[in-house]
Amino acid sequence: MSDQDAAYRGQQELLGHPVGLYTLFFAEMWERFSFYGMRALLTLYMIKGFLGFGDSRAYEVYGAYTAMVYMTPFIGGLLADRILGRRLAVVIGGVLMAAGHLLMTVESEWPFFFALALLICGNGMFKPNVSTIVGSLYRPGSAKRDDGFNIFYMGINLGAAIAPLLCGYVGENYGWHYGFGLATIGMMVGLAVFVMPTRLTQVLIGSAAAASAVGMIFFRPDNPWAIAINIFLAAALAISATISVLALRKGGLPDWAGARPEEAPRQYDWVVYLGIALAIPLFAGLVCGFSPFLNPEDKGDDPKKQMQEAVAFLEKFGVESRLIEKVKKRKLKPTKPRGASFQVISEETVFAIKNGFPKEIFDRLKEPKIGKEVLEIIKSGKQRRKKNREKVIAALREAGVSEQDIKQIMAGGGAARQIAGVFVKEMSKPAGLVLTVLGLLAFGYLIFATLELETKPRQRMTAALILIFFQMLFFSFFEQAGSSVTNFTDRNIDRVTERSKVTSEMVGKTIRIQPTQEQLGYERKGEIFTMGDLSELRKLLKDYDRKFTIEWPISESNVGMGIAEVRDELAASSFQAVNPTYILILALVFNMIWARLRNIGWEPSAGVKFALGLVQLGLGFGAFWLGAQTSNERGMVHVGWLLLGYLLHTSGELCLSPVGLSVMTKLAPKALVSTLMGSWFLATAFSQYLAAIISQFTGVGEGAGGDLPAPKDTVHIYGDVFGQVAIVAVICGLVCFAISPILKRWMHLDELGGE
Repeated sequence: MSDQDAAYRGQQELLGHPVGLYTLFFAEMWERFSFYGMRALLTLYMIKGFLGFGDSRAYEVYGAYTAMVYMTPFIGGLLADRILGRRLAVVIGGVLMAAGHLLMTVESEWPFFFALALLICGNGMFKPNVSTIVGSLYRPGSAKRDDGFNIFYMGINLGAAIAPLLCGYVGENYGWHYGFGLATIGMMVGLAVFVMPTRLTQVLIGSAAAASAVGMIFFRPDNPWAIAINIFLAAALAISATISVLALRKGGLPDWAGARPEEAPRQYDWVVYLGIALAIPLFAGLVCGFSPFLNPEDKGDDPKKQMQEAVAFLEKFGVESRLIEKVKKRKLKPTKPRGASFQVISEETVFAIKNGFPKEIFDRLKEPKIGKEVLEIIKSGKQRRKKNREKVIAALREAGVSEQDIKQIMAGGGAARQIAGVFVKEMSKPAGLVLTVLGLLAFGYLIFATLELETKPRQRMTAALILIFFQMLFFSFFEQAGSSVTNFTDRNIDRVTERSKVTSEMVGKTIRIQPTQEQLGYERKGEIFTMGDLSELRKLLKDYDRKFTIEWPISESNVGMGIAEVRDELAASSFQAVNPTYILILALVFNMIWARLRNIGWEPSAGVKFALGLVQLGLGFGAFWLGAQTSNERGMVHVGWLLLGYLLHTSGELCLSPVGLSVMTKLAPKALVSTLMGSWFLATAFSQYLAAIISQFTGVGEGAGGDLPAPKDTVHIYGDVFGQVAIVAVICGLVCFAISPILKRWMHLDELGGE
């Protein structure tokens, strides 16, 4: 019997699995809690927080960050295999991520970008190696290995589901730094679970689970559905913790699991640490596009002027004087981010690509009084549409624009040009350039290597590359959840359970209310109340009294307006818990369906599963589009459409995602397995960046101030883009379905032992 066989035999088990699995379950659960807790807040924080980014800039940074997050695990896996060992790599990754989450609590520009860089590096070290340690607990070929990974992935989704409900709700309602602080604690707990002695680990798992369960019951909106979901997840957490504590009574993670390979050159550890130290500022630069280096710092307005504007804003809404006095004592230091990121292709060239005429013509249009609406139509490339054409031409002629310029303007525009322009602009930025170069090198090498293979291996590799392409498309649409869908949820999904409504008897009176999403789109003293107004009020006041009230003079147009309290409003970030919660509920159902179909010989091929995933994803975006079409007169959409869309996205993910990596390992020749797996993750990284490019078409605001449009002016911007995504996703799914017989034939799975 070999030493390794003895080690496998020496492991204690609970419910048929090694007890070390339950340690890793909670280590990964808390790591995912920290990661998804921060991600749930990220886009909203960049727009509503101290940075004050516009939608476009926030999407750009979010896309660069998520792309780098999915790119680094390949490097982290290589370093663990060849130098550090997986256990040490996990510890290093946990420390880096905890530091990153902690740095997110600092409201300053450079710490923010360095925090993202720490998270990118930490995730690269942690994510691939903790999963590999799970696999190492089982003998090669063990029938229990897949079940062990299913249990482990349930921990991932449990952490991902809890995070938005705690970090998101606390961050949005009590302060961004509190949400990021909870993410920091979650990461520290995950790291401690991994490194502490078994007895202390038991105490930590039990106490952290109890604290989180209580927190989910206490920190929540006053909404029956939210209460039910929180109780369900709190119960799941308590049950998981109880099983893990019982398992750890028999022992913890064995010392050999994830240990450094004996042949690993220990003298090169310092090179890894130096590389991480150099990578952190590099990733910080890539995420921000090196903008702080390229643009002079804008100190912003005079602090006294900013305070005067803030006080005038609060007085306009009749905020209580005691709160205004507290704001006056506050030192307002809003950061003015230093411009746009570096890009290889100039703005002038990008504008010409997008619009079909030189930028100087558009700049001249700003001088005559053409009107903001017509300028926006031209800038968005919609001047040739039938409903806009006559209006635009008339406005240009009235403003004295030359006939030659009018001819060029009306010949330009169009959706294809807009898409091409945005794509060229984003891909010419630092993160886009890095991904493009790596993608060309990786897939160029794979294509050349594929062409040199014999017939059957070549066909298998061709099938694998085609599936990677469809997987990239799937996640470029799916990952709208953290960017455009989050803003759609924030601005246009009705998230409030109203307590009463304004009646005709109240017209002419002035009432005091806690401002919520219920007031969006209604007139107050002749002005439309927008999300920008609500966000600014909360930004200034929630540190002093999150239940603050404002004066609202009731007019005829306000009849029917809902009245609620802040506790009745679901946080927009909390909806990012919907997808992982659906997975927790549906994953076992899908596993049973596939198993049943497999037993009767009807299990779909990988190509068909990919096609089903894409079609369901498209139908999910179709639900978002239908929601926008059925919005009320204020532009608010019933929350049921959002939940339906997420349900379809989740069912699509459960069709496509589990089969992907498994098929890749089967199809790749031994000499190309690592390269193909790296390319799979690189394609996932590229899909994150593509998701950011797609989200650019939904940009409707330049920051958290009052410049955000009313809901009725944004709902169809989101709806139109989601509708187009739906059409493209369904068409791609149908194409994948059509070629699935060819893909199945090229895979030659009967010679590999089946699918």
